Amino acid sequence: MPEEKRATKRNVAQLNDIAVFSDDIRDGIKGSVFDEKDNGFVSGKTVNTESVKFGIVASCNHPQIDFAKVNYSKAAYATSPSQVISYCECHDNHTLWDKLKLSATAATEADRKKMHQLALAIVLTSQGIPFLHAGTEFLRDKKGVENSYNKPDAINAINWDLKSEHPDVNNFVKSLIAIRKAHPAFRLQTAKQIASLIKFENSPEGTILYTIESEKVGDKWKKIAVAFNGTAKPVSLTLPGTEWKAAIGIDAKEVVSAVKIEGYSAVVLFQE
Repeated sequence: MPEEKRATKRNVAQLNDIAVFSDDIRDGIKGSVFDEKDNGFVSGKTVNTESVKFGIVASCNHPQIDFAKVNYSKAAYATSPSQVISYCECHDNHTLWDKLKLSATAATEADRKKMHQLALAIVLTSQGIPFLHAGTEFLRDKKGVENSYNKPDAINAINWDLKSEHPDVNNFVKSLIAIRKAHPAFRLQTAKQIASLIKFENSPEGTILYTIESEKVGDKWKKIAVAFNGTAKPVSLTLPGTEWKAAIGIDAKEVVSAVKIEGYSAVVLFQE
């Protein structure tokens, strides 16, 4: 069929109650699935920043996105956040943990663990429909096997012992899910809301800082700030306004006007 009649990503706005998986944010986060050595934003590839920002706004039109710098899509294709699934891994290709081991070879395991958590923080705070691969909350792997459709349980089975080995990652993901469920600002309903309520603030290369005017959608938090550091070094970011408190990423009791984010880390802050 002619491409304009196919149910492709670029035509999702013509479909009824159908969502597409965003390869833009997937590969923006971790690097290309077609090149196991390719790094992504969470492992220091700063050129992927705009692709991640495009994923944050669920592939909808936003005045601050430089579409020329987005990896695949040079224009918005979604007219509603309900048309886009935000993710960084699924049953196809390498698991996130395997991908990071194959691409971020110079990093320590502790740093790769931080990269993994940063990737999931991006997914769970982005607009659209978040999707998590089963077991990612405790670093599921497939022994480095990419295409495991014909492989035995030794490769494909979920190793539940990993949950006891990585309780910090599991609890981090649980906290992010709870925040997303409790705050409608992370679940905006229209492209118009996304364009008007989300603002990307100035931040150094390799970082993303954005705010959400959450009070305008009935959120109990007046305003939300989300920050990601895809570099190895700590970064200090100046926040708009004062009296910010941290929900995740730093001491929750701290009230700040600036925030220091460790390398490969995420922070969610709010004003009451």
